[in-house]
Amino acid sequence: MRELTIKDIKYKLDTNQFSNSERELLRKDHRKGVHKLLKQYDVRQERKLELKKQYEQMLSIENEARTSGKKWIAGIDEAGRGPLAGPVVAAAVILPASFYLEGLNDSKQLSPIQREDFFEVIKKEADYGVGTVSNEEIDQWNIYRAAKMAMKQAVEQLPIPPDHLLIDAMTLEGMTGSQQSLVKGDQRSVSIAAASIIAKVTRDRVMKRIDEQYPDYDFASNQGYGTQQHLRALATYGPTPYHRKSFAPVKDLIHS
Repeated sequence: MRELTIKDIKYKLDTNQFSNSERELLRKDHRKGVHKLLKQYDVRQERKLELKKQYEQMLSIENEARTSGKKWIAGIDEAGRGPLAGPVVAAAVILPASFYLEGLNDSKQLSPIQREDFFEVIKKEADYGVGTVSNEEIDQWNIYRAAKMAMKQAVEQLPIPPDHLLIDAMTLEGMTGSQQSLVKGDQRSVSIAAASIIAKVTRDRVMKRIDEQYPDYDFASNQGYGTQQHLRALATYGPTPYHRKSFAPVKDLIHS
């Protein structure tokens, strides 16, 4: 192998263009810069193996369901049970059996950029449905029932009726097929993790649109949660039409 420049080696390592034998030859290179690049490459490959192992562990629940004869397995999760404003949004996702997305995990453990990137991949490669229940309906039915309503809507929006549901810490009445309720399901099932990303990104985008109408409340950053700036705006300007009137401290303001 002719002696490549450090820049060339970096590019070929970053784009995985070296064969195993070529990398072994590189390890005999006299340049410290080459050994530094190889060390960085090895760390990246080890991380990739860790993420692959994590994904396979999170896929075990889906694999068990497929072994038992289930074909269309939908993961279901919601976003927005705790905020003081905005809707609760749920998503249902059926991943292809061959689907792999490196780093797929609970949406809360991902950066906003990762969530947006994963959102686009999941939408492109998987079947999904979204359900949204407004703040007025939350006040009418309570948040627990509203979350269930959003989840049922999400399942109904799927293009394929699922024969098995994997649900994050919830059971849904009146659904066809079988279901499993999994505590911390978004950390245990890739399908639920995918649903958590669809629900979270969809809801965040809704809150950004609401923020354009009511910028004083900082909804684009806090997603309706009770941050200091949000609470100050509530005390100064009162609740918006998007606030949940059954939630304290919004309820306390209305009745004070």
